[in-house]
Formats: sequence, C-alpha cells, structure tokens
Amino acid sequence: MVPLPPRSPPPRPPRASRPPSPPRPSRAGREQRQLRIIGGQWRGRKFRFPPLALRPTPDRVRETLFNWLQDRTGGARCLDLYAGSGALGLEALSRGAACVVFVEQQRRAAQALEQLLIEWQGSLGQAQAQAPSGASGASGASGAWRVVRGQALQFLESGSSRAAPGVPPCFDIVFLDPPFASGELPAAVGALERGGWLAAQARIYVEHACGEPLPPLPSGWQELRAGGAGEVGYHLLAPG
Repeated sequence: MVPLPPRSPPPRPPRASRPPSPPRPSRAGREQRQLRIIGGQWRGRKFRFPPLALRPTPDRVRETLFNWLQDRTGGARCLDLYAGSGALGLEALSRGAACVVFVEQQRRAAQALEQLLIEWQGSLGQAQAQAPSGASGASGASGAWRVVRGQALQFLESGSSRAAPGVPPCFDIVFLDPPFASGELPAAVGALERGGWLAAQARIYVEHACGEPLPPLPSGWQELRAGGAGEVGYHLLAPG
C-alpha cells in the first residue's frame, strides 16, 4: 500500500493590516516653527508656534525694528494687530513695555500665545477674572498683556474694544503685519487714524510684500525708516 503524502496545513488567513501611523513632524519643520527672543529679560528664550499659516517676523528684522525704536519700548503701550505667533509683542514685553494687547483671529494661535504668556509670567491674576468673552490677560513683572481673539479691523472699529478691561485708550507703538493676501493694510492704517488709537509721538511698524508700494498714508504721516529682507518689506511710520 502506497502511503499518502502528508497533508499541507490550511493557509492562514491574512493578518489585518494596521492603519498607517500619522506622519510625525520633521525636526526641520519643528525648527522652522521656533523663534527666540532677541533682547530684554527674556533674551534667548525660545518658543514654538502652531503649524498654521503664519508668517512670523524673522529674528534679524525684529532686531532691526527694536534698534529703530531704541528707548521708546520701555513703558510703552503696544498693540500687536494680526499677532500670529506674537513674536513682536513678546519682544516688546521682554524689553519693558508697560502693556501689550495681542489681537489674533485664529483660535489655535490665540490659545497658544495665551498659554505661553501664562507660562512665562506665572498664574493669572484678577485681570483674567475680569476678561470678557474672547479675551484674556494678566499683569506681571514684564508688564500687562491681553490676548483678544477676533478680527483686527473689527477690534479697531468697535467702540466696545476701547472700553474693555486692560485695553488702553491709545497706543504708543503699533505692530501692523496683516497677511499679504488679505489686502487689509490700507483699511487698518485708516482705522488707526480715524479711531484715535494713536498716542502723540506714536510709532507704527508696517510689513508688506517686498516690491509692493506702501498704501496711501493719512495726511501728515511720514516714513521714518524702511528696509527689506527676503519677501518682506518693512517700515517705521509716524503719524502727523
């Protein structure tokens, strides 16, 4: 009797494939979203901002700007419109600004900036308890701050903005850096002038796409300084 060949084991069912893991952000990407403070008591501190469509002012440009401002930053009331990463306002706080109001439309960017300020200045005080919906703030060794989540033009044109706790009646320094594609720079300049937001001897810092002219300025305004770096043109202005 011829023996039968051994039976082959039944094929195993295919294993269920694991879903692909989400890609981790590369180290280069994380470093591109990292900034550092140039001067003042927070000098050398590094911070990251969320992976959003933000265009932070580069370190070299910030250093030039605050060299232009010289001793004006100490004790100044500052407005960081279109705050994004908050780099300009943070630099001002580090250099002794009395207060900085950050206005940012994107919720995630505003929350990240608020959390960073809390970590750097400690726990919130009474100013946080009094903050209206959509805003937060506190005071500390580096000066008072307030984060307002909303549109920059709406902030400038709303009468309730000036009445909000922590918002001064006017500002000594304004950082005006809207997204290039928004086309809001002329409207923002006009709203600053019409709304009486500028203190006597105020300074306005403006960024726009390099190669494009500045928008028409209100009567009496003058350009004090100008520079360019890569795709960014930047200017320091004084109202009439």
